[in-house]
Amino acid sequence: MAARRSVREFSDRAVPRAIIEAAIRTAGSAPSGANLQPWHFVAVGKADARLRQRLRHAAEEEEREFYAKRATPQWLAALGPLGTDSEKPFLEIAPWLIAVFMQPHGISADGSPIKHYYASESVGIATGFLIAALHQAGLAVLTHTPSPMGFLNELLGRPAHERAFVLLVAGYPALAARVPDIARQPLDVIASFR
Repeated sequence: MAARRSVREFSDRAVPRAIIEAAIRTAGSAPSGANLQPWHFVAVGKADARLRQRLRHAAEEEEREFYAKRATPQWLAALGPLGTDSEKPFLEIAPWLIAVFMQPHGISADGSPIKHYYASESVGIATGFLIAALHQAGLAVLTHTPSPMGFLNELLGRPAHERAFVLLVAGYPALAARVPDIARQPLDVIASFR
């Protein structure tokens, strides 16, 4: 896992659906508050090119707004070394997009809400499992979080009681993909032992 890096240039090389299914099953095994499993995963393959175009257009629209108006100069400076901007061609190139949705509450058979405990924490853990499983399968993964992400509910047909948590871009890196030269903090900085 220490070798895992995010890339923004993906190959269009196919990734079998079985790999994505196995990774999502792994994510679904994550612990969750009261075992209520407050998540839903929508995997979008290359078959629906029109949907992929619409997802890219909506994401780039939010990203242009972010870069032009919402991001502080400090935030933009922090993003600079990563080479990210409002253009997101990987949303059409990578073989898989996986939208992770959080359910702050579920819906019972009679239509009444069911409170989900620790939904954010649970979905965060499941997303970590998913990223690790995809990495172990030999795939590159990029976490994409355009804000706001309400367009994902609309375009992917998810109900109003779900909130988009993250959009994962998964596939093989392009041959000339730029891998950010980043360092991880050492153990003595990130951990204390008593």
